[in-house]
Amino acid sequence: MAERQDPKIPVKKASPREDRLKAALKANMARRKAQMRARAAQDTTESRKGSNEESS
Repeated sequence: MAERQDPKIPVKKASPREDRLKAALKANMARRKAQMRARAAQDTTESRKGSNEESS
């Protein structure tokens, strides 16, 4: 069965290590998203250049 939490017992605060890892993961995900967006924009630009050269 589900355990009930006693409101008198404080919830454990995240350790400094967990905070640091969480921040590092967030930064890494942001960097990867930016990288993915840049590559997608580059692919779109290259595909437009390719279609213009074929029609010439």
